[in-house]
Amino acid sequence: MKNFSTVSPRLALAALFAAASAAAAAPLKCEFRPDAPDQHVVVKGDTLWDISATFLQKPWCWPTVWGMNRDEIANPHWIYPGQIIWFDRAAGRLRLGQQLADGLNDPAIQKLQPRVRTEGLGKDAVPSIPPGVIEPFLTQPLIIEDDELKGAPRIVATQEGRVFLGKGDKAYVRGDLQGNSAFQVFRPGAALKDPVTRQVIGYEAFYLGTVKLQAEARPGVDVHTFTVATASQEMGKGDQLRAVPPTPLQNYAPHPPERPVDARVVAIYGGVTHAGQNQIVSINRGKLDGLDIGAVLQLYHAGRTVSDSTAKSGWFGREQQVKLPDEEVGSLFIFRTFKHISYGLIMQVTAPVEVGDVAKSPE
Repeated sequence: MKNFSTVSPRLALAALFAAASAAAAAPLKCEFRPDAPDQHVVVKGDTLWDISATFLQKPWCWPTVWGMNRDEIANPHWIYPGQIIWFDRAAGRLRLGQQLADGLNDPAIQKLQPRVRTEGLGKDAVPSIPPGVIEPFLTQPLIIEDDELKGAPRIVATQEGRVFLGKGDKAYVRGDLQGNSAFQVFRPGAALKDPVTRQVIGYEAFYLGTVKLQAEARPGVDVHTFTVATASQEMGKGDQLRAVPPTPLQNYAPHPPERPVDARVVAIYGGVTHAGQNQIVSINRGKLDGLDIGAVLQLYHAGRTVSDSTAKSGWFGREQQVKLPDEEVGSLFIFRTFKHISYGLIMQVTAPVEVGDVAKSPE
């Protein structure tokens, strides 16, 4: 029998890696609420989160009880007002059905599995979260990462030398348009620092409006001519342009991240110090960290380090320091991701969320 010292370091590392991978891949334990109803009739105004919370202790267990694959998680366009969600208690599953023409319900006949609906896709489907809360954050460049600032076209002159531009005014832009004709105008703002490393990971951007290309630079002319299409704030020389991105698909089902995530709250939208339900925060993890739209994280107040006055003092009479556990305060639904930063909507909280709070994978 080999003792510990004779075991190959490579084998030991492989065993540790396998154990860590198994722990990361371990499925979440999904439990139904003790007061879960037998059925729920979907009505206009419902969200996937609300319906999930009606049946499940953890709303992000939604894909597990439906047995959804990644494509179905990304495109859950199969629940519409008027349909019925049945709680099959014997199987521990939710099932989708329809009301019969006479207004009666027969789950034995009408139980169906979720499936993609092609007619009216996305028009009337139940959204994941309240869309009105996040609409301004879907396409506006509210967070700009370092590499996006390099070489961005910029306004170098204004019509008739005006200090500020409004709708319909001309702006003269210098830079490579890369074949685009519609742009958003933004002004870089405060740097966003990682609460842990203190390094700058991005910048808040003040969205100013949109401009449309009127004429590209011709030989002998150094600038492109643009017209201001919309203006939410005054824009002027030095403000930068970014091509209008396509509106991303937002109706992802709530689900845990594909791999463990341990993040911190970087900023609270609006410049306030505390956030509550239905407020938006940014965190220091993004696409490169395994986050995608619809991922759900649990929010915690980081455990404080306190003195233990009950323990024997150490050197020079110093009291021993002990770390308290993190305290769970709510959940965060990720609805937009950048490379290293993400936006999340606070879904439920029991205490105000602050910059530096922990956001990590559900347990």
